[in-house]
Amino acid sequence: MLAPAAPPRLGLVIEFGSRARKLPAPPAVVWESLVDRSWLALLADETEPTVIAAEKPARVVWSSLWADRATDEIHFDLTPAADGGTLARFTLLTPGEAPDESKTGHLRRRLNQLLFADLRYSYGQ
Repeated sequence: MLAPAAPPRLGLVIEFGSRARKLPAPPAVVWESLVDRSWLALLADETEPTVIAAEKPARVVWSSLWADRATDEIHFDLTPAADGGTLARFTLLTPGEAPDESKTGHLRRRLNQLLFADLRYSYGQ
């Protein structure tokens, strides 16, 4: 069983990326997907994230997907949408130095792909 949600384990943090878009599934289903991660297809430079915290159905926190950014965290906030879907927001946080502009773009683009394409397609849309 997952531990109840805790405040971010990071002390002073820098937010270096965030995006919100709609997913067709309701928040409880998206939450389960983020906790289960069976849909997650990782690239060679990525590692399986650990679920650090989870509060059903509104919040999930993952460890970093990238070994070279091991102290980063990915926070997911899930809000019900009027059409029965979910407004899903990811936020990239780090206790260290924010990556340069090129790396930041790569990490944000990759999370966009994972969440708003791969996860969306796992729901058949």
